[in-house]
Amino acid sequence: MAVIYTLHPKNPQRNKLEELAGRLRLGGVILYPTDTNYALGCDCFHKASIDKLRFIRHIPDDYPLTILVPSFHGLAQFARLSDMAYKIMRQLVPGPYTFILPATKEVPKLLQNPKRKTIGIRIPSNPISLELLQELGNPLVSISAKLDNEELAWPGFYALFEKYGPLVDYMIDDEQEDLGSESTILDLTGDEPDIIRKGLGYDQVLSVL
Repeated sequence: MAVIYTLHPKNPQRNKLEELAGRLRLGGVILYPTDTNYALGCDCFHKASIDKLRFIRHIPDDYPLTILVPSFHGLAQFARLSDMAYKIMRQLVPGPYTFILPATKEVPKLLQNPKRKTIGIRIPSNPISLELLQELGNPLVSISAKLDNEELAWPGFYALFEKYGPLVDYMIDDEQEDLGSESTILDLTGDEPDIIRKGLGYDQVLSVL
């Protein structure tokens, strides 16, 4: 059964984050809050953990995954940005957006879209996920933690614990009750931006484009 870490939503306890980061480096799988919904995640360089995430969420091996990074500082290691992509992203991040970008060789192939060699990347605004990323030092894989009905409407932490508690190693409870939305997905691989999904922050995207 998963170990639960209760963290302050705006000022998460650093000692707990350090402990969690160490456990993720060893292959732990976690359920954690983002700025849109709760997600399942692991260190993006730990293959066995990624395989476990796919098994938990019944996601096929060729389905591309999303990674979270803490800032622009580490973005260039994992994605190639055109001038257009850079200008758009600078106006939107951090926030509830997933950007589809050309992947660099640093991105494990099991995370990429196998046909397009792209990767979904987010820079979230949630303090817990941001500080956990900084402690970890590597990107976090992010898969939405949906229930059996595949809906993202916030079910409450207890419902997530009932479903995922026996399956993951660690869970973060931020004691918030306003999660359950989807990110806006923006494909920035072409000459023009392409909105793939309308979600949180969609109006802001329109104002930027």
